[in-house]
Amino acid sequence: MLVILKRRMSPMLLVVAVVMAACNPDGGEPVMETEPPAIEINPTRNAYFGDLHIHTGYSFDAFLMFATKATPDDAYRFGKGEAIDHPLGFPMQLKSGPLDFYAVTDHAGSLGLSTAMTDPTSEVSKLESTRELLRAETVDERRAMFRTGYRALRDERPEDEPIIRDPEIERSAWVKTVAAAERHYDPGTFTTFAGLEYGFTLNSQGLHRNVIFRGEPPETPFRARSRNPEKLWEWMDHERVEGRESLAIPHNMNVSNGLMFNSKTFEGLPLDAEYAALRMRNEPLVEIAQVKGASETHPLNSPNDEWADFEIFPYLLGTATVGNVPGSYVREAVLNGLVMEENDGFNPFRFGFIAASDGHNSAGTIEEDNYHGKAGVMDGLPERRSSVPFSEPGPNGEVYTDWYYDMWGAAGLTGAWAESNTRESIYDALQRKETFGTSGPRIRVRFFAGYDYDDDLRGTSDLVAQAYAGGVPMGGDLIAAGERAPKFLVWAIRDPDSAPLQRLQVVKGWVEDGVASEQVFDVACADGGEVDPSTQRCPDSGASVDLSDCSISSDLGAGELKSLWLDPTFVAGQRALYYVRVIENSTCRWSTWDALRAGVEPAPGVPPTLQERAWSSPIWYVPE
Repeated sequence: MLVILKRRMSPMLLVVAVVMAACNPDGGEPVMETEPPAIEINPTRNAYFGDLHIHTGYSFDAFLMFATKATPDDAYRFGKGEAIDHPLGFPMQLKSGPLDFYAVTDHAGSLGLSTAMTDPTSEVSKLESTRELLRAETVDERRAMFRTGYRALRDERPEDEPIIRDPEIERSAWVKTVAAAERHYDPGTFTTFAGLEYGFTLNSQGLHRNVIFRGEPPETPFRARSRNPEKLWEWMDHERVEGRESLAIPHNMNVSNGLMFNSKTFEGLPLDAEYAALRMRNEPLVEIAQVKGASETHPLNSPNDEWADFEIFPYLLGTATVGNVPGSYVREAVLNGLVMEENDGFNPFRFGFIAASDGHNSAGTIEEDNYHGKAGVMDGLPERRSSVPFSEPGPNGEVYTDWYYDMWGAAGLTGAWAESNTRESIYDALQRKETFGTSGPRIRVRFFAGYDYDDDLRGTSDLVAQAYAGGVPMGGDLIAAGERAPKFLVWAIRDPDSAPLQRLQVVKGWVEDGVASEQVFDVACADGGEVDPSTQRCPDSGASVDLSDCSISSDLGAGELKSLWLDPTFVAGQRALYYVRVIENSTCRWSTWDALRAGVEPAPGVPPTLQERAWSSPIWYVPE
């Protein structure tokens, strides 16, 4: 059933309409614009896809190191399906069509400063420090210059050199960012959010968060000098009291060196209920995958999970140092949260899942065969991202770029189940964690748990309405009902522009004797396969990829997989969580597409194929 509501004009659009009405060029009575079209409201919710992590030339690194000049307006045009220019001059455009929602999240620290450096009327353009930063031309010079720039921002320059910082420039850039989001907001068709990225890189360990505002944002962006994320959450609490609602989303836990999901606070104190409440009130989601790798799990954490090695990026930022695995991956975190909840009565890691791109070109890279890198001039060509060899060996005989861009991935997207494509509806879906992340394809995933689902639920015409009425969706808590075992409705539909689905899985975590355990269950198989009860695995589908042209098996895989699943290991009263992972058939990785177009063999040491996937937010089974 669809409910039709009239579209409410945003404040800025209302002002434009009033001005137009007051300025009738014919000199007659003012004429208002025609009433905007109605917005469809679906009580059982639609899947909307978007990217909540995009950087433009207003970000210090994007402008200075990557040569990105594109603006927030350009970013939103890209999200709406239009072509924009890459910093190297070629066009970028989504092959899979427009997205439903988008957020520009430029770095709050020194927001807009880099663009001001090139404005000859600004004071900052006249500093020697600025001229030093703008001299770089080659890739190596840009990388060295960027390190110098961050030193300037961290107050590490000599005392007689000015620090490059200007709050007024930051405020001005923020106003322009918010105005761009307002200009491109088209309720019912394309939703935009005002956003920013907070974060510091501490000894190459990333502790960054994106902050997304539901409605009216503050007049100035948050830019604390403290590296402690609790200061960000406290600021968000204060803004919420003032009527400005927001949520934070951490990303790249995989490069946090174990700090993102540490068992202690930033100051080294034990976690407690107050910390858990502060974090969960402000940080309900995590970004499970993006260009700089997937953060679901790691083979060292999940040795019995055959799919745990997906797009692993092991290094700390800007280094060849391998980071600590414990504390850096989402599955381990949510399992540790279960243990804390069981033993201590609080859980600081009750996260829902999304994914995003972290594109720094005002555009996200989400399609393997349409990959243009993340870092502008640094990785905008195949030779610069190590997927294609140099035409001639380098000065030291090197054949490929000696950098880790070949380990970056084309990812990802956020899926949100919302009643309508509006800020309020999509934000509320994010807040209640009725979200899922994908590695790029627009796979739709639904996940419910309840006790009274009929065995024929999968075949009913109103199964979603019944699923909501008789249970809870992804992101929810299922309260124990005595000794009864829950039933799980698990459902995935392929992206028609991507590969068929291979298998549908449920990942379970539980606490037994104070210790967390995990297990992966295949719950639906493509091509009529049956799950082997002894291994909980589907049979090998036989799907393959022809690396000579990247064609895939055309007659294998599923367009849809659905299961009403009972957990064979369920124990009443045992605290647990469940989330869905859906796996596609294998396809060519972006690096293989690069090699194919160049007429060379895929780069050695780089996986030639991958299996795209999606992850639902968990459902928590809560003992009475």
